[in-house]
Amino acid sequence: MDVGMVGLGKMGANMARRLARAGHRVVAYNRTPSKATALAEEEPNVEAATTLEDLALLLAPPRVVWMMVPAGEPVDRMIGALVEVLSPGDVIVDGGNSNYKDTLRRAEMLARKGLHLIDVGTSGGVWGLAEGYSLMVGGAKEVVDRLRPLFEALAPAPDKGWGHVGPSGAGHFVKMVHNGIEYGLMEAYAEGFEILREKKEFGLDLHRVAEIWRYGSVIRSWLLDLIAAALAEDPDLGTIRGWVADSGEGRWTVVEAIDQDVPAPVITLALQMRFASRQTERFADRLLAAMRQQFGGHAVVRKE
Repeated sequence: MDVGMVGLGKMGANMARRLARAGHRVVAYNRTPSKATALAEEEPNVEAATTLEDLALLLAPPRVVWMMVPAGEPVDRMIGALVEVLSPGDVIVDGGNSNYKDTLRRAEMLARKGLHLIDVGTSGGVWGLAEGYSLMVGGAKEVVDRLRPLFEALAPAPDKGWGHVGPSGAGHFVKMVHNGIEYGLMEAYAEGFEILREKKEFGLDLHRVAEIWRYGSVIRSWLLDLIAAALAEDPDLGTIRGWVADSGEGRWTVVEAIDQDVPAPVITLALQMRFASRQTERFADRLLAAMRQQFGGHAVVRKE
């Protein structure tokens, strides 16, 4: 299947690679053309487009263009530019972390122009190339069915890790809540390991504890695997500042909980603790920062 991939950052480039290695033909575009060119030289099934006009010409109608660009204004700008080169019946996929309310607005606008918008909440971070991506898909069923080969190639298995969750906006809504849950899980691990660390008289080896918990434990998880990896690299995480960013979806989840009158104290407090991390310095915050780096390749703030 032919697909255009717009945005070749740490997620977009690896998704293009995974699609190409599954036999799909990928036309890659990035604001910095050299990234697309380098990817095309690396992967036989990837072609580079230097402009969006080239992208459209290299794809046979009905076209599928998958965007991996930062949420907010960059998505609106890119959609505006794509509208100028695409034709009725073409599909735009937004695989980034857009606010679902923005997705609803964009889908309605594109529908008036005869274009389809599919929203795909995408999880997997820097590990997605090897392990596959979790894909939460929103949009019209007939369009989703047409794109099934792409989802099956990107997912961990053709029948696992992806699904059509509802109409336009549903994919990004589910991903928003997914990230809110992620905040809570990460905060619980961070607090627990700090309690262990502060019991000085036991001299606990936190990496050893993490390794024990990884197998057979009720709290075993991929995040725990990443904690073990981070502690193996730097047992005290002494090179990392405990300054923890939030990418927005945790905030949106809390706002949605308020709008729906749903109590969500764990997710809300986990978000608040990220704010607190920017004012204090705790081991728990260093572990939170390390987890984000391990699963998503997010930058950490290093100590001087």
